[in-house]
Amino acid sequence: MSKSVTARPLEIAKSAKDQGKQKAVNLTEHLLSFDELQSLHKTKFDHVKPAASPGLSSSEAADRLAASGPNVLSQKKGTHPVIVYLECLCNIFNLLLLVAGVLTYVLYGIDTVGNYLNVYVGAILLGVAFLNAFIEFYQMQKSASILSSFLNMVPSQAHALRDSRMFDVPASELVVGDVVFVRQGDKVPADIRVFYSGDAKVDNSSLTGESEPQDRMPENTQRNPLEATNLAFNSTLLVAGECYGLVIRTGDATVLGQIAGLTQGEKKRTSPLTKEINNFVWIIGAVAFTTAIIFFIITMTRTHSINTSFNFAIGVLTAWVPQGLPATVSMLLTIAARRMAARNVLVKDLRGVETLGAITLLATDKTGTLTRNRMTVTNIWTSGKLMSSDPRSTVRDPQEDIFSREVSGVCEILHMSAMCTRARFERTDVPILEREIKGDATEIGLFTYAAQHIPTMDQLADKFPKVMEIPFNSENKWNLTIHDMRHANGTYTLFVKGAPERILRMCSTILRNGTAQHLDAQGSSEFNKTYEWMASKGRRVLAFAQLQLPGDAFPHGFAFNKKDLNFPTTNLCFVGLVSLEDPPKHGVREAIGHCRAAGIKVMMVTGDHPLTAEAIGRKINLMLTPTKELVAQRTNRAVSDVRETEFNAIVIHGERIESLTDADWDEIFSKEEIIFARTSPKNKLEIVRRAQALGHIVGVTGDGVNDSPALKKADLGISMNISGSDVSKEAAAMILLDDNFASIVNGIIEGRLIFANLKKCVQYVVTHIVPEVVPFLLYAVVPLPNMLGTLQILVIDLGFELFGALSFAWEPVESTTGLMKQSPRQPVNEATIIRRRQYEAEDVAHGFSEDTNEELTPTEKISKNGKLLFDGFWWKRHFRTTEGEVLVDWNVLSWAYLEAGLLETAGCLLAFFLVLWAGSSPTTDKKFRISPHDAYLLQNGGGFVSGADDFTTGTGNVLNADDQVEALAQGQSAYYFCVMVCQMFNLFACKTRYRMPFGRYQFRNPKTFACVASGAIFTTIIVYAPPFNVAFGTSWHTLPLFWLPGALGGTLIIFYSAIRKLVLRKFFPVLWNQDIQGLVMHPTAWSARA
Repeated sequence: MSKSVTARPLEIAKSAKDQGKQKAVNLTEHLLSFDELQSLHKTKFDHVKPAASPGLSSSEAADRLAASGPNVLSQKKGTHPVIVYLECLCNIFNLLLLVAGVLTYVLYGIDTVGNYLNVYVGAILLGVAFLNAFIEFYQMQKSASILSSFLNMVPSQAHALRDSRMFDVPASELVVGDVVFVRQGDKVPADIRVFYSGDAKVDNSSLTGESEPQDRMPENTQRNPLEATNLAFNSTLLVAGECYGLVIRTGDATVLGQIAGLTQGEKKRTSPLTKEINNFVWIIGAVAFTTAIIFFIITMTRTHSINTSFNFAIGVLTAWVPQGLPATVSMLLTIAARRMAARNVLVKDLRGVETLGAITLLATDKTGTLTRNRMTVTNIWTSGKLMSSDPRSTVRDPQEDIFSREVSGVCEILHMSAMCTRARFERTDVPILEREIKGDATEIGLFTYAAQHIPTMDQLADKFPKVMEIPFNSENKWNLTIHDMRHANGTYTLFVKGAPERILRMCSTILRNGTAQHLDAQGSSEFNKTYEWMASKGRRVLAFAQLQLPGDAFPHGFAFNKKDLNFPTTNLCFVGLVSLEDPPKHGVREAIGHCRAAGIKVMMVTGDHPLTAEAIGRKINLMLTPTKELVAQRTNRAVSDVRETEFNAIVIHGERIESLTDADWDEIFSKEEIIFARTSPKNKLEIVRRAQALGHIVGVTGDGVNDSPALKKADLGISMNISGSDVSKEAAAMILLDDNFASIVNGIIEGRLIFANLKKCVQYVVTHIVPEVVPFLLYAVVPLPNMLGTLQILVIDLGFELFGALSFAWEPVESTTGLMKQSPRQPVNEATIIRRRQYEAEDVAHGFSEDTNEELTPTEKISKNGKLLFDGFWWKRHFRTTEGEVLVDWNVLSWAYLEAGLLETAGCLLAFFLVLWAGSSPTTDKKFRISPHDAYLLQNGGGFVSGADDFTTGTGNVLNADDQVEALAQGQSAYYFCVMVCQMFNLFACKTRYRMPFGRYQFRNPKTFACVASGAIFTTIIVYAPPFNVAFGTSWHTLPLFWLPGALGGTLIIFYSAIRKLVLRKFFPVLWNQDIQGLVMHPTAWSARA
């Protein structure tokens, strides 16, 4: 400490500035004496007459400002939007489309006549790539810098003492060593050490999570700076009194700056959905690229035409890549986000829609999130009776009685709550329940309760005027008022309320059955027992006492003087105790119960006291089982003797967090019921990181500035709309519009539903790849005529497929109960943690750590991705054993590529060859009669193109060039149309995962039929409507009769799907979560009133 005292002030300023950059503020000034403080910061102040403090000289302040910089928060330099967009354009999916599009135009330049369709193909491929990049770019830009919301918290002006004079200076010009004056209603302009206080109270709720205003005074007994009573922090509001303080940190070095730095510096992990889609795109992209290269070589060997070979390779690439998948996923997520908004859940990041359904751990703040941030009376104890404050309450402890105004002492407590206070109504021209009340949070709670039970509330002030008042202060810890309230022995009545132990010492009698009786040992024992019971519930407890002042000593008109205390403050009559708490919000208990039943671990992370946090946790299904301390208490053992296997609930104080080892963290997260109390923003961030390191998909809820780093780091940050700070809203990916924690359950249901529907959608969309790829393989290997053109593939992927895929956005749940009885799709348990750490060790060994923060330019990103294609370990990572369920798993791939895909292909091939055999020429009306063998010979002989030689089929039918071209056009039209017909049947097969693919459920989504009709109309226009049939190489002469093979293939898909589901039910039954004992699924006693 001596070393810090002798440090030079400019060094202190620079050090503070550096600390802001390092995001770690080391505050020690709260432990220093006034002399040490002045010596450390080379300044002067007068703690007795603060207004006479010299402060810094103007020149010294200017020097320090030049050295340390302004008292503002610095902004992290961001990446230019153009660079961000180029990075979005450089993912593997878009690169494949860009390469294919560019090559298409190169081929058009080589042969403008033969490749005239490449103009359309290239435009579509490039357009899709740029559109996909824009969608990703738009979502990234919506999560822009949140610094502006921090800046809105910082005051613009400050009152500073310099050269022994008070100046109003811009807050940005304050420096370390400045003496500042802060009064009620002002925001604290920097982090200050208070050296004089006039009953000052600050609202720290946004920074520390403490629900009540905190006293600020020169004295302090706490080592933790966030709990120090002589420190006031930048941007906090002084809600009462006034104070003088010394500026000890400015700008980035303040606690607010630390939180802003933590928040801006944190990178959100890639969402599970994004990771899984990227993984699938890499695999499918590699397959597409490899296949295109292989068959380019094969075609080149057969045809010796680079033009034909390149066109063929582009066709293969186009067939493999589902161009419409990114747009489909974005549309489904957008529609789901709108549906969630209607249920009061606003999604800022589209991927957050599904992430909410995937979370395995929900870390929630207490104040304003689980609770209403409004103190409420819970119990009254008077005349030896403990009463629940709610006369309608049906759920009470055995020792609680029903509230009654008839009990002696109740009316006295109500009147003291209404009159011994500084709380007041903002207006009185509206019903009491609709009135706003100004004042201290505790006094508002008492005043509200009194207003609900005193019919003449508005007349009390006039009927019993206040003649003298001593407000609550940190030394007395009580509030005293004297009223002109006549009684049998005189005119005046004295009321006092405050800290129970202080009030009890002021009393010699206790009110029982309407009379003041001697306060004996029994009365003190009852007091202590009741006080301990109330405090053990984590509640705020106040005591009430009164004294009817005798008329002979205090006649009417007596001049009371609070400085001389010319009235008694001892030998008072003790009236009773009142406990208050910040009650849970309505629906919170049921919401947490539903989350836990769904396999989601819910834990509380709060800045409040451990006892208060645990008491609330036990009311809301968050903590049901005993902690280590409770087990020890119940079994009469020492806490150290209780084994870890004997308890499953734990409460961790924030001071322990920095000293926890890796083993300690593993032990903590192995418990089902966890509460972290007295946590700082840095603690909350560490908790999120540790949970993510175990594989948890973490959701964090909060409403304060102190929550913002954790909200930003979490996989899904959830902020409150009404009570939430602007900072928390900016940092979060999701906002609860009604501040109702219960809305999270709706969001989880929607998140799980959208994942189930996305999986069905992907299964549906990917199935058409096989009937698109097979024609190219047959063209290269056999060869047979190309049954599907590149342009036709594009209008499959970007045409009717989009209509069909879009219908899944409105697909209802197959079972609402079942959806919330399943475990999260990527559960975390001991086996998954071990496997995850094994994989992480392998990744680090091969240089693939996910924690890397390297920033890559688009060129570097392309280079890196290109190298990865030839890295064996990188490919091995993509085929690792996955934990739980992923979007594209072997079940989806098997259905798409081996089962339904082959059935669709068979139906389409049948339609193609039926057209070649039974189709007819529009000019001669003769049947083509082209057998598969004839098709093979024609393709080998250069047929099916304009100017081809006449060909005689095996049946003796002579086909000229026009007939050959028409036969191929009709065959491709039938193949294209049958892909649509089969996919419509496949749509209904993919709609269900657990039910049979027929029945009433298939009709619960009417938009399915609208999408099917739209897709059918689109396909019909492409085939039969000029000029589209010319542009897309189809023929309007194709008879609808040839749609039947597609209908046959589709019917087989439906029946195969039913048999498949029966087999899966038999051998792979669905596993449901076990019921949790002790969950209470009805509202709490207090939240039910809301």
